[in-house]
Amino acid sequence: MSRHGTAARLSFYYAALFTAVGAHMPFWPLWLKDKGLGATDIGLIMAATYLTKIMVGPAAGHLVDRHGDRRHPMSLLAAGATLVWLLFSLVDGFGPILAVTVLAVGLWSGIFPLGESLAMMETQRHRLDYGRVRLWGSLTFIASAIATGSLLTRQPSAVMVWVVAAALGLTALACWCLPTSVAAGRGKAPATPLWPLLKHPVFLAFLATTSVGTASHTVYYAFATIHWQAAGIDGDTIGLLWAEGVIAEVVLFAFSGWVVGKLGPGRLLIIATCAGMVRWLGLGMFTAIPALAAFQLLHAATFGCAHLGAMHFIARAVPPTLSARAQGMLSAVAMGAAPGLMSPLAGRLYESLGSSAFFVMTGLSLVGAGLALFLARRWDGGTIV
Repeated sequence: MSRHGTAARLSFYYAALFTAVGAHMPFWPLWLKDKGLGATDIGLIMAATYLTKIMVGPAAGHLVDRHGDRRHPMSLLAAGATLVWLLFSLVDGFGPILAVTVLAVGLWSGIFPLGESLAMMETQRHRLDYGRVRLWGSLTFIASAIATGSLLTRQPSAVMVWVVAAALGLTALACWCLPTSVAAGRGKAPATPLWPLLKHPVFLAFLATTSVGTASHTVYYAFATIHWQAAGIDGDTIGLLWAEGVIAEVVLFAFSGWVVGKLGPGRLLIIATCAGMVRWLGLGMFTAIPALAAFQLLHAATFGCAHLGAMHFIARAVPPTLSARAQGMLSAVAMGAAPGLMSPLAGRLYESLGSSAFFVMTGLSLVGAGLALFLARRWDGGTIV
């Protein structure tokens, strides 16, 4: 496949995937609230969306590292997630909603580590800029968040079930169009054992840094929309606030080749965690729209720098025959266990502290900054196993 053809297919995949994310992430707590769930129950449901990744990510990575194929498993996962998501239109009550969440999000979340592994392999093979491919996902997140916010000012939150299901169906098509990518050295058994990576102090520091950074976002992801709505901000403006943060992320991704070349993965993780201290402090103190708009620009650092740092750390520090399992571990630990364990606490914090719950996230970012400094000092920039 040509270089431009590969870039187009990867861009289509990210665009479709993040259309679903843009509709789901900012506004799904509203659907849960309208179903009669309280803040603690919403925190538990959000925790389930993370904790399912503990099993799904490593299992998917293990399968791919043994057999090499990514495209077909990703297509099946996306198709299954589409069908299961429609069950949300039939369920009520905490227990049934939790059950459908575990199944639907389990299928959906399995796509992410496989897609990142495939994308990093293909961008390196064809000498593409990963950030410029990935930014199409950020752009569609923006469009989807704005469109969904506008839709919810005119339609009941029940419409979200159909919006997310349609976007997941588009994702299944995009996965089917992806190139088939198999790393050299793969066969019917793993070419490289996983244990040396899991016990390496640099990889453990990487997982700890990314885990704390992701956990610090839990109050924002679960309750920012509810908090802003309670402050009298309308749905259109809330959609724009979410979109603004991702626009800043897009600008970063557009120059990611230069940024990664100048700073490297370690410094990017340091910047991400330090920016978190400022961002969460600001969101806890202010609800005026100009102030929120200013602090939302830091999404480019708290998420964008963290994501670029994580992807390029794995690309540089982990051999290709372990890449899918490394992505799976990142998904399970940093994107699954850490925010999953933090989300129920985030629900209780917001229920009891309100906006001051963001200050606890400031403390987490401080811990993350210390871990990022340790990682940057211990890693020489090369392969660790």
